[in-house]
Amino acid sequence: MLQAGSPPAWHFAAQEHNVIDLRSDTVTRPSAAMLQAMMAAETGDDVYRDDPTVNALEAEAARLSGKAAALFLPTGTQANLVALLSHCQRGEEYIVGQQAHNYKYEAGGAAVLGSIQPQPILAAADGSLPLDVVADFIKPDDIHFAPTRLLSLENTHHGKVLPAGYLEQAWHFTRKHKLALHIDGARIFNAVVAQQTTLENLARYCDTLTICLSKGLGAPVGSLLCGDTDYIERARRWRKMTGGGMRQAGVLAAAGLYALHHNVARLQTDHENAAWLGEALQKIGIEVAEQQTNMLFVRVPADQVDALGQWMRSNDVLMSVGPVTRIVTHLDAERPALEKVLSHWRAFLAQHRPGASVTPSSLAASPYASR
Repeated sequence: MLQAGSPPAWHFAAQEHNVIDLRSDTVTRPSAAMLQAMMAAETGDDVYRDDPTVNALEAEAARLSGKAAALFLPTGTQANLVALLSHCQRGEEYIVGQQAHNYKYEAGGAAVLGSIQPQPILAAADGSLPLDVVADFIKPDDIHFAPTRLLSLENTHHGKVLPAGYLEQAWHFTRKHKLALHIDGARIFNAVVAQQTTLENLARYCDTLTICLSKGLGAPVGSLLCGDTDYIERARRWRKMTGGGMRQAGVLAAAGLYALHHNVARLQTDHENAAWLGEALQKIGIEVAEQQTNMLFVRVPADQVDALGQWMRSNDVLMSVGPVTRIVTHLDAERPALEKVLSHWRAFLAQHRPGASVTPSSLAASPYASR
């Protein structure tokens, strides 16, 4: 019997392999080959910098990004927090998108733990922060204001890839205004694959970036922070202070290395699967926003939200159903699984009349769009 505060029954059902989980690409499980790599990993004490597998992962991340150094951290939230703490002093400010993960979905860590003030602004439809608007929010040198030190971007942002030209413009803009430029690249390899480019080509237009290994890349744990040598040394101190120093972390780093070597190119399959499902849903009358990578945002009539969620759960499909529903494709939800989802959705529509439309708004600006 479930105790008070226990996860719902469908939470436990999600652990079964016959459940189709489209809530996020964070639900991916390590493959058998990845698990073998983890079991075979050579380890040491990473706090002493003695773990050869962690060292190899950090070196590989630095090589791929074209940065001088990299740091392995347990989570993306900690990686973003350490990134901000390493850029800004207490009482300073960073400019960030109003829907950005490191502003909205990370418990206010930079403000709580670092006394760093966020200045949120609205992103454009393509996920970029309009630079003329950014300029208006850079604080003058005045004792009344928190000094602006950093521009933080997100790539991808709600599945949208920042235009390459925009990144270059943002880079020159921040040089002009003496700001650092950080990219929350939790899904930056989705951007790499979508634009048919390299990580180095995208990372050349930022001072620092984070990379998540436990989303579409399929590792169970881990993120990376990349930057210059002095910056990463500061970040290493903050990592220790925030509890991220690990000992025999090579078993986790091995999964990250496997992901970087084997799971980047296959992200194209996730993008193609999302495109296929989006087109199929449109054919049965579902409104779907423009899709670029592995995320779909679809409208669900307000009076169907609860029923659709229950229907899908009863058919072993997990989705974060809301008026704007996010669907995320990944390596554990291949085409046959998506065909089942489509079949279940079609059956649901056959039994439910269309309801009232939701208030018009950007499909991507969804309260259900957390990672």
